[in-house]
Amino acid sequence: MPTDVEHWKDELYGTEIRAEIERFAEEGWESIPEDERDAWFERFKWFGLYHQRAGQESYFMLRIGPPSGVLEPGQFRRIVEIADEFSRGPAENPEFGNGWLDVTTRQAIQLHWIRLEDVPEIFDRLEDVGLSTVQACGDSWRNIVGCPVAGKDKHEHVDAGALATELNETFKQNEAHSNLPRKWKVSVTGCDEGCGQGDINDLSFEPAEKEIDGETVTGYNVRVGGGLSRNEPRFARNIDVFTTPEQAVDVAGGLSALFRDHGDRENRYNARMKFLVDEWGPENVRETLQADYVDFELETAGDDLRESYSYNAGDADGKHDHVGIHEQVDGNVYVGLNVLVGRIGIDDAYEIADAAEAYASGEVRLTQRQNIILTDVPEENLDTLLAEPVFEEYSPDPHPFQRGSIACTGTEFCSLSIVETKNRQVRYARWLKENVDLPDGVEDFHIHLSGCTASCAQPQIADVSLRGMKTRKNGEPVEALDIGLGGGLGESPQFASWVAERIPADEVPGAIATLLENFAAARDGDESFREFVLERDDDELADLIEPEETDYDDPYMHNTKRTWYPYAEDDGLDASPAPARADGTPIPSDD
Repeated sequence: MPTDVEHWKDELYGTEIRAEIERFAEEGWESIPEDERDAWFERFKWFGLYHQRAGQESYFMLRIGPPSGVLEPGQFRRIVEIADEFSRGPAENPEFGNGWLDVTTRQAIQLHWIRLEDVPEIFDRLEDVGLSTVQACGDSWRNIVGCPVAGKDKHEHVDAGALATELNETFKQNEAHSNLPRKWKVSVTGCDEGCGQGDINDLSFEPAEKEIDGETVTGYNVRVGGGLSRNEPRFARNIDVFTTPEQAVDVAGGLSALFRDHGDRENRYNARMKFLVDEWGPENVRETLQADYVDFELETAGDDLRESYSYNAGDADGKHDHVGIHEQVDGNVYVGLNVLVGRIGIDDAYEIADAAEAYASGEVRLTQRQNIILTDVPEENLDTLLAEPVFEEYSPDPHPFQRGSIACTGTEFCSLSIVETKNRQVRYARWLKENVDLPDGVEDFHIHLSGCTASCAQPQIADVSLRGMKTRKNGEPVEALDIGLGGGLGESPQFASWVAERIPADEVPGAIATLLENFAAARDGDESFREFVLERDDDELADLIEPEETDYDDPYMHNTKRTWYPYAEDDGLDASPAPARADGTPIPSDD
């Protein structure tokens, strides 16, 4: 039997949802029937609107997904203006204040504390500058990720940005592809470095070459069925298909339709492309695509160009994340800025927008490591740009522990998360920077903190992977983390090995410190951490981790899942000011 979600989508889904959002916005939060809220919240996701967690009723997260993370001049500023006016909550965050925007691991921006009543105006303001939240969430084509400096990069084989844009224009608001069994994540890579991270997507296009009619053609090999969610990670598998840029949209449409028609609509846990590939095998996927979904002869795979992949590849001295100053093909430079855990305060964001417009083209690009890039900086403007005070915090040359930190939303807003994440990872990075020396030659070290097994922080592809759990310490329930080691992408991707479970969160910095001490003592020459991990079994790796308390202080050890907001002075669910009306006044429970 189809799931409840499938029944809700059969009743109403896709572009028709907008009129209902506008109706509820006009009538107010209270107009949504309580017994229909689950259905409406599921539908709202199609327009990038997520209801926040228990204790925050009537507040939403809004996701804006530009393809490949490219924000054209004026678009970043418009998002900042919207955040300033509409994305401030009823409580302060002790690390970030009240008002910010979050860069995600899929090159999108998320705004929190959005009131439903403000959404139509927000939509209009975004559309005025060519932005949209359409299909940023929901069971459809998600934001198409890819090389964040496509078209500017000196190291690209093919302009991935052109294909990402064409895919976005073809499949967003396309009724034939708007109601899929689950989310459909697509990546386009065109460069040496592999920064599209195609291995962890449902569908990936990766640069390749093939002899066709006596000529060498540069295009894409196609992989399907990658993903990290839950405890079932998969790398995308090769289906032996090469496509030219001109035919890539047809191939993508065929595979999307194949998933639409054959994906599991009776079990949402099983309704991902990775499980269909598990069941069918890559060969059957190719055969079905050829027989039923494209009207031309598919080419067999070409020679891939993965041997040069360096993005998140675990190199000890590799800094292949677009942070720093890099030359563009036109002689200008782009400046990659580290955004610790992806969060930018509104005042800082205004300053970044000012600098981008004053010293460059005004274009801002987002990366899958939650960072931002300012493109088109003339060489003569570089020193003046970098002298702006805001770039002391959002630096092109950060410490490795800050550069390598990624964190998901966590219990601050997310109903799935088990632990607090962003503030904690900021505190971890700060403590590690002040107290731990990386081994000689190690300039790149990734620590990803995910609040649950949904893996939004992509923990399985980090040097040190942290995953939210609960445990007991001194007889009291506390927040804890599983620890994994040695994940990464590159030519030969590897998932982290989970080697320690339920470590109390205040003992994790000590565990990382001793891990790095043991790595420094036992490593062979200049081997990378990932190479070191691959040479050892899980028992040996577990012995390298020695959790211990240090002078690190963790104010979020209590069960933040049971609070209305983890940082509120009075944080109990019964103290929540939600739900609230459009003007912020609480709605009495008997109203």
